Amino acid sequence: MTQKPSGDAAESLLAKKRRARKINKVLGEFYPYAHPELDFRDPFELLVATVLSAQTTDVRVNQITPALFARYPGPLEMAQAELPDLETFIQPTGFFRAKAKNLVALATRLVDHYDGTVPASVDELVTLAGVGRKTANVVLGNAFGIPGITVDTHFGRLARRFEWTGSDDPVVVEREVGELVERKEWTMLSHRVVFHGRRVCHSRKPACGACVVAQWCPSYGMGETDPVKAAKLLKYELAPGQEALREAYLAQTENAADIRMASQRALASGGRP
Repeated sequence: MTQKPSGDAAESLLAKKRRARKINKVLGEFYPYAHPELDFRDPFELLVATVLSAQTTDVRVNQITPALFARYPGPLEMAQAELPDLETFIQPTGFFRAKAKNLVALATRLVDHYDGTVPASVDELVTLAGVGRKTANVVLGNAFGIPGITVDTHFGRLARRFEWTGSDDPVVVEREVGELVERKEWTMLSHRVVFHGRRVCHSRKPACGACVVAQWCPSYGMGETDPVKAAKLLKYELAPGQEALREAYLAQTENAADIRMASQRALASGGRP
């Protein structure tokens, strides 16, 4: 039976760093295929997709972006978009009127101030409509290879459960977690933690009994600890019946995004992944 860490309130910074880096290492071994789950071909597409992902799922965004980018392939085309037309493409993502206004304003600023090129710094990215530090770090880490910690709902939840931070403020979470893990690991740490949050460490009922980092987690026991019952709570490629999908990911980690896209298309068309 997995034992919960002592949760000593006096855990030293060094001990916390060692624990955080161990969790990162084990998650990296368990999810060698972790990757951004928004589909994109260039920095502009990733920027737009990330803005659209607010208050919706990556799967939903991925369903609408192919048609969106066929119609508006770059900043100039999107800056010239008529709002009602743009809204029809992005309506399934929710809050589509506000998002459409942000996208047109964002694209206009890219054209007017950056020659239609997505800038590669946090300070510049956050001047764009609808872009905060989370979106900026997603773009920097995945489109430009600049390390960044992406504090979304999943990352923040797990960071608090791991007691890497006690804050709900994304900026504080980013800073405090960044002090625990090497900078070069920040982008992949973000993917691994988000993967784990979506698949295992759920908001309402985490699958503690099926968690590969349970022995280093001070919050072990807040969810289902029975291994058999916990296994039934797993999602995506870890869910019962999805063994073939996980095997495909493990066999072709470099092609994980393509495998995921094909799986999602099959599900959307009523088939099996």
